[in-house]
Formats: sequence, C-alpha cells, structure tokens
Amino acid sequence: MPGYNTKFDLTVEDMELIEDALRTTKRSLNSAVIEQAADPLRPCENTRDVDASMKRINDLLGRLHNQKNFYRPKGGAYIGG
Repeated sequence: MPGYNTKFDLTVEDMELIEDALRTTKRSLNSAVIEQAADPLRPCENTRDVDASMKRINDLLGRLHNQKNFYRPKGGAYIGG
C-alpha cells in the first residue's frame, strides 16, 4: 500500500489560490445554511454535514495561517499595529 507524500512544492500563489477556494466554498456553504433557515418548510437534513464541512474548512484555514512567516524586524523592538 503506498504512503502519503509529506513534502509539497507549492508557491505562495498556490497557497493563496487554495485559501481563496476554501473561503469561497465556506461562503457558499454558509449561504446555503442561511437560505435553509429562512424557509422553515425546507428540510434541513444535511445541516450536520454542512457544519462538519465548515469546521474542517475553518481548521484547515487556521493551520495554513499558522504556517505563515510574518514580518519581524531583525533589530529593535517590534511594535505591532
């Protein structure tokens, strides 16, 4: 049985594209949930699946964010804001 590749060669642009696609998917899922909530006669049997998908997308976006290297000056104190 083959194993998983643990080394990926992605550019910054590739990562931005992935993040944008995840955010777009998250927006469309959120819109679907809002539309279901607005119409009480529509069945909402897939709400749990949508919630699970939204949680996975949020977790992945968080992990991608945590892997970024943000600018820090080499000398002196860093003052954010």
